[in-house]
Amino acid sequence: MKELIERIAKTLVDDPEQVSVAEIAGKQTTILELKVAKEDIGKVIGKNGQTANALRTILSAASGKLNKHYILEIIG
Repeated sequence: MKELIERIAKTLVDDPEQVSVAEIAGKQTTILELKVAKEDIGKVIGKNGQTANALRTILSAASGKLNKHYILEIIG
């Protein structure tokens, strides 16, 4: 999942070198912290949060087979 979010985020931003994803694993829930450059945070969040919601939807759909819950946090 980490690689999926990182790959998608790198295509959205102007500075893909600044994109990193940290994974904090728990028993049933894993938190993915997406870090981007401050200039690119608007591109990752999108208008009214639409891009961020789309990323979370993709993450939710991809994690369904793993029976694990993922939370995406965006950090600028």
